[in-house]
Amino acid sequence: MVHDLEAIADEALKELARRYYADFFFLSHGKQWKLLRHQRYITDRLQKIIDGEQKYYIIEIPPQHGKSTVITETFPAYYLMRNPDSLAMVVSYSEELYKKFGRKNREKFRLYSDSLFGLNISSETSSVSEWGVEGHLGSLYSTSILGGATGRGARLLIIDDPIKNRAEAESKTIRDKIYNEWQDTFYSRLTADASVIVIMTRWHEDDLAGRLLKEMTLPWEEIKIPAIAEDNDLLGREPGEALAPEIGKDVEWANKTKAVTGSRGWAALYQQRPTPAGGNVFKRSWIKFYVPSLEKKTELGLGDDVVILPRLFDRQAQSWDCTFKDTDSSDFVSGQVWGKKRADFYLLDRYHERMGIVETMKAIKHMTSKWPKARGIYIEDKANGTAVIEMLKTKISGIVPINPEGGKEVRANAVAPYWEAGNVYLPHPLIAPWVNDYVEELVAFPNAENDDDVDSMTQALNKMAGKTSLKERYLE
Repeated sequence: MVHDLEAIADEALKELARRYYADFFFLSHGKQWKLLRHQRYITDRLQKIIDGEQKYYIIEIPPQHGKSTVITETFPAYYLMRNPDSLAMVVSYSEELYKKFGRKNREKFRLYSDSLFGLNISSETSSVSEWGVEGHLGSLYSTSILGGATGRGARLLIIDDPIKNRAEAESKTIRDKIYNEWQDTFYSRLTADASVIVIMTRWHEDDLAGRLLKEMTLPWEEIKIPAIAEDNDLLGREPGEALAPEIGKDVEWANKTKAVTGSRGWAALYQQRPTPAGGNVFKRSWIKFYVPSLEKKTELGLGDDVVILPRLFDRQAQSWDCTFKDTDSSDFVSGQVWGKKRADFYLLDRYHERMGIVETMKAIKHMTSKWPKARGIYIEDKANGTAVIEMLKTKISGIVPINPEGGKEVRANAVAPYWEAGNVYLPHPLIAPWVNDYVEELVAFPNAENDDDVDSMTQALNKMAGKTSLKERYLE
């Protein structure tokens, strides 16, 4: 009886595998691989191609989260089982990798195509880089991104990691070569009804995925899945939630990984938000640092480019970007304290958390107590900031409502010359590790995921550099 039930279950799974890619994946991985939620999300999208829809996917996932296993190592084999007269092509950066993809698919086709669909691998063409379907026109051809595909066609094209490492990603020559191969070689090989999947761990804002998304000459669907959830997560995760804690890739792992890769590497490889090496509005080369004392500078072994923080300032002020929602997934609130000494500005402190209105008011009170000389408290007088002003103006003196002129980029460009001239200083990352995240948001602006720190900074510098009102002079 038990054996009969097992046989029935096996036949039921086979029937499901004939219809659905997710079930075939489960079957072809020994009935032991339970799809994680992001993998299930992807298999559901791939099913659309199986069901006959033409799709153009750009899939961005952190390294070692199973993207190649779920897509490149398995999907072409299933696609050919369902479409034995179609041509499929797999492309990657190296011969070793594309041959691995070809071999993995060949193994799955050999093991399951006969029992599920009565198909077999061609006796004439069966190498790891090219194998066909016996009695049909279909085949899988595997090659490198720079290896070409002359004379080949494709109704399914998968490009998996066309860039090997950061050195290649930083080379405009190599980026141009890869893009030219896409334009001139691989796109020209596609049938009119072909689907394309580009799978990448992002290295550079101008990599293949970046260019394709910027130009949007095809109806690309971006499937962007960061290691740590941000706002509007595709999987419905709350901000700050890890992608795959089931395999040990939890928040603790993320913090360790970020410490090793650095903020820029983390933003690109794991959050799929590559930032320019030089910067956009704010250039990385413009950023200067300070430490609190000569003793600390000597202790840390820092060079002459790091300055000592002044003991006294001409002015100090707080600046708050109070964008938030009254939900558990509030936006970030950024509060900053700045000091001005002659022509120079120094970021003295920063508060950066996801908070609702009650927590925001507590944070402003705390910062006011901690920095009593920062008596001017700049808060943007619109949306949520207006509510904060109304509730705190009778409890804390020095609140200055700010009515910003122009958009975010206009305000940023107004203070960019101070950074370029070397008049703005941040605490050195060795004494304030959060500065690394601050810098990455700064150089990525206006294309960063968040811009709350930039908004708070531009508000402070624009106000402190300009003329003050009589009220502000009194407060100072």
